[in-house]
Amino acid sequence: MDKLIITAALTGSRPTKAMNPAVPYSPAEIAAEAVACARAGAAVVHIHVRDPLTGAPSSDPALFTEVVARIREACDVLINLTTSGLHIEGEDVVARRLAPVALRPELCSLDIGSVNFRDRLFANPPDWGETAARAMQEAGVKPEIEVFDVGHIHQARHLIERGLIDPPPYFQLCMGVDWGIPATAENLLFMQRQLPPGAVWSVLGVGRAQLPMITLGILLGGHIRVGFEDNLYLRKGVLAPSNAAFVEMAVHLAHQLQREVATPAEARALLGLRPAG
Repeated sequence: MDKLIITAALTGSRPTKAMNPAVPYSPAEIAAEAVACARAGAAVVHIHVRDPLTGAPSSDPALFTEVVARIREACDVLINLTTSGLHIEGEDVVARRLAPVALRPELCSLDIGSVNFRDRLFANPPDWGETAARAMQEAGVKPEIEVFDVGHIHQARHLIERGLIDPPPYFQLCMGVDWGIPATAENLLFMQRQLPPGAVWSVLGVGRAQLPMITLGILLGGHIRVGFEDNLYLRKGVLAPSNAAFVEMAVHLAHQLQREVATPAEARALLGLRPAG
């Protein structure tokens, strides 16, 4: 079984300091969380940025640039920048969503297929998927294909078959997001079986689904994502003091289940990325 890639999703766009005071807002806070997660055992950090003062979701390229520079000065963790654009409105939405690709991180998230979240539509029309895949391919950035339901996998397979996503394709199975596919063992197995041959996959679970989903991911030979974007609690009633605490929990769980944890260099090889340098 391959070594386990642990991704830390540091802040997302929804959690706030009112929910958990440890949620990072500023570039300095986000980068510090990334470095701490790398030291705890994460091979990948998934980055959203926030307004440093208010914590509101932001798509400001300057904030992404500062976060990336701070992380790269400190460690070799793989950087995955979001292109979700859930809160981007107005003109040139696609161009603004794809702005992080120009920083040439190792990975960028690529959300395939629209989904109704509990309080809003997350719109990812077919032309978005194709445009984003082409932009990432041209920039040498690997897409992390985020899917919230089984139909999204089939749409991604269409892009793969057309040669718009280089092998091996890398999927993040997003389980338990309202109103995406529920986080059950049966659903995770079903999603995993729909993936194309040779795909690399990771799984996340939202809230209290995090622990069962990452446990199954470890046992099934997949990879896992943890962090404040998906969950604020280490256990019932206990707020996590940091993203690194989630990574430490995941590393301990992997060791208990006799799965070795991948370094950033080993994750590069598993994902088909060029060596650093």
